[in-house]
Order: sequence, then structure tokens, then C-alpha cells
Amino acid sequence: MKISAKEKVFKALGDANRLMIMDLISENELNAGQILRQVKMGQSTLSHHMKILCDCGIVTSRKDSRWVYYSINPEVAREVSSSLAAWIK
Repeated sequence: MKISAKEKVFKALGDANRLMIMDLISENELNAGQILRQVKMGQSTLSHHMKILCDCGIVTSRKDSRWVYYSINPEVAREVSSSLAAWIK
């Protein structure tokens, strides 16, 4: 059975560390160094979490010289938000 894109996003958001990262980048685009200064994890662990968030599409990345900047993908975030809103009666 193939996992849908929405299921991948919800699975990615099911981790406390990734939720914390999402909170951090919800205000501003940040690079890995800026995120690492605010979380208690190593660079390889952060890289693992960012890969999961980017692979499911909820986070986008862009390279600028030596840094990769991360931000929330508004289209995917709206889709997830719409799904949650549809469950509320």
C-alpha cells in the first residue's frame, strides 16, 4: 500500500523535535546553523530531521552560497490545515 503525501506529512509531524523545528522556521527562514543554536541536537540529527521534513514537502530548502535555508512550504501547510479543519464539525 502506497503512503499518500498527506500521510507522509502527518508522519513527519509526529515527532517532537520536528515540531520544534517547524515552530522555529514558522516565523523566519533559517539555516541549519541558526536552528542548531536553538535546539539541543547534533548536526547529523538535525540533518536527518530536515531531510524527513523536506522529503514530505512541508519544508522547502534553498542553497545560498555555503548555507541551506529552510522555510515552511505554504501550499503543503494549507493542505494539511484544510484536512484538519474538515474534521472539525
